[in-house]
Order: sequence, then structure tokens, then C-alpha cells
Amino acid sequence: MQPLAFVDLETTGATASQDRITEIGIILVDDSGVQEWSSLVNPETRISGFIESLTGISNEMVSDAPRFCDLASRVYKMLEGRIFVAHNARFDYAFLKQSFLREGIDFSAKTLCTVKLSRRLYPGHPKHNLDTLIERHGLQVSGRHRALADAQLIHQFWNKVQATIPQEAIQSAVKALLGRPSTPTHIDLTMIDGLPESPGVYLFYGESDLPLYVGKSVNIRQRVMSHFTADVTSAKEMSLSQQVRRIEYIRTGGEIGALLKEAALVKKLQPTHNRQLRRNNELCSIQLKEATEGLQVHVAYANDLDFSTTSNLYGLFKSKREALKALTEIAEEHSLCKAIIGLEKVKPGSPCFGRQLKKCRGACIGDEIRLAHDTRLLSGLGKLKLKTWPFDGPAYLKEGEEMLLIENWAYLGSARSEEEIWQLLDGHAAQFDKDTYKILSRLEGKLRQIAN
Repeated sequence: MQPLAFVDLETTGATASQDRITEIGIILVDDSGVQEWSSLVNPETRISGFIESLTGISNEMVSDAPRFCDLASRVYKMLEGRIFVAHNARFDYAFLKQSFLREGIDFSAKTLCTVKLSRRLYPGHPKHNLDTLIERHGLQVSGRHRALADAQLIHQFWNKVQATIPQEAIQSAVKALLGRPSTPTHIDLTMIDGLPESPGVYLFYGESDLPLYVGKSVNIRQRVMSHFTADVTSAKEMSLSQQVRRIEYIRTGGEIGALLKEAALVKKLQPTHNRQLRRNNELCSIQLKEATEGLQVHVAYANDLDFSTTSNLYGLFKSKREALKALTEIAEEHSLCKAIIGLEKVKPGSPCFGRQLKKCRGACIGDEIRLAHDTRLLSGLGKLKLKTWPFDGPAYLKEGEEMLLIENWAYLGSARSEEEIWQLLDGHAAQFDKDTYKILSRLEGKLRQIAN
């Protein structure tokens, strides 16, 4: 077998991208024998009282210790070319990888988690934490929550396994674990094995029946595994992966179906880790209306009109403040009068503030004809213009074996038979949806109306 490195770390917290290492313990095992090494590490940040009470490592103890940058080269040489063995290996591996990255070193190694190894070799036991292994296997404890002492316990467990389990079973288990993508220890691998390599959405659940996160991909299995790879370097992904206990999925006919299903499920279920696609009840747009003196600008709300059929709407904004900000940027870029477009209040016939700064061409006081001003207004807003729903009734988009049903830029669902189509259409009140609009407006030419 490849040379081994039994590793344990003590840290200032649980998040690799934010917290720091306070102690490293390494036991090297190869044909030449066993070597032990450990060092305190100055984390260059304060150690909390809770962590100090847990590990016994105080701020005073590490004040004169080497920083990780001082140890990086030595630690890298010790670990290079070895299988990285640790209890809950993702934790220790993530911290070392992050620490190396800060020094410009790209560290990678095959990891063997002794939690997973214990589960595979002793499937009849419900618990596999280090304290349980100490009691179950009679491991000799010289200390707990100190790096070298815990590394010694992991090494002892490895030796117990070698002495009590047939080599064929050990080699089979190690080969299977090294050949698998790394996943959090609390996730049942059968859930990963059951994920399809096809388009669709996936749902992460924690302890409750409410999802933590809804995602989409053209390859569900690959995308799910990417979350567990990214949590080594991302605090957000680490937080999510630590909470996941169950994974479900829904297949779709293709990428568009996955996008639409994801948007619909996020609005319906409101997962705590999704932000971008949540329902927004203040959705508004910039509306132009014709008046005797010229174009008038208003902020129109979804509750007041139908965005799918109303013409002369520009942009989709989550709030009035966002709409006015966009209008202000357009006004400044195109030298528009902020008084005329409703961004500034002035007395009739008086110049706006921009005119005094020579940023307005004077339409507010008649120095510029209104038609010229309104032409620039239309030009500035042009790229934001919303498309009205092009059909009199529902339409569909064919993707794989599915028909995606859409009405008024709202996703009604997917169907694989005529019966399912009419079930979706029967009594369904379609409302304009911002995210569905953004997905489908660029595919307008592929939509086909459903015949009555």
C-alpha cells in the first residue's frame, strides 16, 4: 500500500476558509517504520475561550509558536505522496488545503476517512466517532483534542483493524473509499449512488421536511458532488454540506426544464440557502405613457397590471428603489432631464438641478424640444423593453420527451402525454413570473401555441 500519513489538527473554529490551525500532529507510516511529529501553530488570530477549554491550547501557548507559513514547506514534504488518513478527513484536509493555498501552494492528496472505514468494516455499529472507537476497541488514550494524541488514536485504530479484520476485506474497503469522491461522513453513500447523470433538479434536506437548497444541472450527480468538493474552499458550501442529511431529485427533459423547475420550486418551498430566485412581491417595471406634452415615466407594480400583456414596460426590478436607480443611471448617461422623468421635483418653467450643472440639455425650460429628449429616453430604455406574451393563450416548448407548458411567461409544468397537458391547463391561473420570463424570452422563437 502507498505510504500513510495519519493527521489531526486543532483549529480556532470549524470553517476552513475563515478559521486557522493551532496545532498539527502527523504520524508517518511506511516500510521504514513509524515517525511522529507535531507542532503548535500561531494562528495569527485570537483563540476563543470555548476552543481553549476544548483543546487546552491557549493564546499564550501559541504566541511564540511558528506560523503556518513557517511550517508549510516541511509539512508539505511530509505529506507528499502519502495517503492522508484522518478521522472525518474532510475537515482536516480542508484546513490544510486552505492553509497551503494562502501560501500559494496547491496541495492535494488521496484521503482515507477512518469514520467511513469504521462504518464499512463494522456496519452493525451505529456510532463511529473517535470516543466511541476508543471504547469499542480499547484504544490507549494519552490525551484528547490535542493533535498528536488524536493522530495516535487514529493510528491505533488502524493497527486494531489490521490485527482483527482479514486483509482482503481491508483492502477492498480502502480501495472503495479511495476510489469514491469525498462526501460528508453523515451522508449515506447509497443516496449518491442513486443520483442520475441526467438533467433535472436536486433538493438538499436537513433534519426537517423543508429543503435547505434546490439546485439544477444537466448532470445531477456531477453537480451534487461539486458541492462536496467546493466545501473544502467555500464557507458557504461547507455550511450547507454539514447540514445535508437527505438528497432527492426530479428528472427533466433538458436544461430549460431544469431551470424552470428550479425557479418554481424555490418560490414554492423557500429554501434557506437559495436567495436569487425567491418570490418578490414588490416586482415593478418602468412604464412609459403618452401625454400631450410628451412621454411620462411611471413605476408600475405587478399587483396593478399584467406584465405579460402591458406594452411600454422596461426592466424588471425587485423594488421601486432599484427601478429609480436604473432610471437615474440612464438619465445621466443620456443627458435626460430628471424633472421631466420624475426623479426631481421643480416648479413649472424652472430649470432642473442638472440644467444648472449643464448635465440636462434644457427640455425642462424649453431649450430643447421635447421630441428630441423623449427620443433619447426611448433609446436609453430600449435594451430593457419587456416582451409582451406573444400568444392568445398557453404555449409549449418541446425538450426531449417533455412538453414545457407556459402561459403569460408563467411555467405551468411539464407533460409527457396529452392527458397530462390538459390536466395542467385545466383551471390553472397563470401569473407573470420574472425568472420564467428571463429564461424563456430569449427562446420566444421556439415556443409554439397550443391549439384550442
